[in-house]
Amino acid sequence: MDNLETNKKIVRRFNKEVIEQCNSNSFAQLIDENFVNKTAPLNSNGANGMWHTFNNILKPAFPDLVVEIYDQIAEGDKVTTRKAIIGTHKGKLFDIDPTGKQIKIDVIDIVRLKDGKYIEHWGINSLQSVLAELKK
Repeated sequence: MDNLETNKKIVRRFNKEVIEQCNSNSFAQLIDENFVNKTAPLNSNGANGMWHTFNNILKPAFPDLVVEIYDQIAEGDKVTTRKAIIGTHKGKLFDIDPTGKQIKIDVIDIVRLKDGKYIEHWGINSLQSVLAELKK
């Protein structure tokens, strides 16, 4: 398997085991100690901020959360993924009480890998639109 396919496989594993399952062991294996999330607020742009988002915000609000990957493109040390985070709003999300609504957060992210681990992340998503819909 070439390096590009290996990197795509690592990103798929991260989406399945970390985002879907909130597996802290997988997170520790797949995240570099110097990881920086380039699109997160400055106070939460490291590994702890990313873990907090998955484990303390998304998973409690959407316990049946799944990640559906539509496309992946790898070049050099980066993997771009177009995906959706899908789940049922069964827990509190920020200030929004559970609605029971099915949600879909569309995401496009770019991950730079170093030695098989996430070192940098950039992303755009539709979370703000989802929040607005849940407040209706």
